Amino acid sequence: MVKVQRWLKMELPRYQSAFLWGPRKTGKSTYLKQHFPKSLVFDFLKSDLFLNFTKNPALLREQLSEKKKEALSYPIVLDEVQKVPQLLDEVQWLIENKNMRFILCGSSARKLKRGHGNLLGGRAWRYEMFPLVSKELKDLNLLKALNQGMVPSHYLQPQEEAKRSLVSYVQDYLKEEVFAEGLARNIPAFSRFFDSLGYSHGELTNYSNIARDCGIDAKTVREYYQILMDTLLGIMVEPFKRRQSRDVITKASKFYLFDVGVAGILSKRFIPEERGTEFGKAFEHFILMELRAYSSYKNRLFEIHFWRTKSGQEVDFILGNGEIAIEVKGTNRVDSTELRGLQKFMEDYHPKKAIIVCNEKEPRNHRSIHIMPWRIFLSNLWGDAII
Repeated sequence: MVKVQRWLKMELPRYQSAFLWGPRKTGKSTYLKQHFPKSLVFDFLKSDLFLNFTKNPALLREQLSEKKKEALSYPIVLDEVQKVPQLLDEVQWLIENKNMRFILCGSSARKLKRGHGNLLGGRAWRYEMFPLVSKELKDLNLLKALNQGMVPSHYLQPQEEAKRSLVSYVQDYLKEEVFAEGLARNIPAFSRFFDSLGYSHGELTNYSNIARDCGIDAKTVREYYQILMDTLLGIMVEPFKRRQSRDVITKASKFYLFDVGVAGILSKRFIPEERGTEFGKAFEHFILMELRAYSSYKNRLFEIHFWRTKSGQEVDFILGNGEIAIEVKGTNRVDSTELRGLQKFMEDYHPKKAIIVCNEKEPRNHRSIHIMPWRIFLSNLWGDAII
């Protein structure tokens, strides 16, 4: 397996603890082993460890009290910490009274929140691990990324192996883990909802239509979306509404899964070439994932919205408070009709930058709109030249 240098930077001052969140298989445990090789590790995927600490959370304090001072000078890693939420009271006590520091690693904060788990009241910084990003790969293969996704093991596998791994990931993890954690009690209904993501992904979310198709009520659909967001499996991109207008959509949101390959499996999509509607949708999703990872890894933490009028004019991504507008087009030649959404947004909000990310070969400027090949856009993004 090819080794990839991850872009996440966890640089913790003395006595500083941290949470590291991220979906399974994004590489959190591998990253921690590489960057904190001398740390003590408690992995709660081990059933014996999980059972012992669930029964007696004080074991953590008792075991650490017997460790040598040198071993405790490094952050103590608690992996899959969401499985033992009661442990966090012990963690807080050890931080406050013994000056220990921890890295609390997990794939979901939902169980902690719902169980009123102690999230340490600001004593731990928050980091997030995403699937691979373009900056971490020497020569990104776009079609491979769109079909196999950017979860490290999936992207780095041969095509047929990656497909089998993606199917297994969706069936064995995305559904089973949600049920195993007790996050959704009506298994058939949640399964139907999950399957519905294949056609509703990246579109305006209509809770009533999805509820009708799944045989449940709209309130339950909202709860299911919240489960996916709390378990870091997706995000809602909200409409941009800096100014009230009857002509602009301000209520319907768009849901995107955390990985473009996972979305492709759910929608039974395979993209043979860099053209067409399916390529355009996946390409848009891919650019969103790059923007999210950049925002987190660089600690910029800007908001990402979309903008759309009731007549259908649209801009895919509005960053911050409207400073940057980005439209994604899966075409190798952008024509004037594809500029209308950006032009309308520019007239109404006057962003500092308006960009079309596309498959053209050379960058150009058309009436203050920067038309950028995707490789140049991503290079500029990670080089801090976009934001």
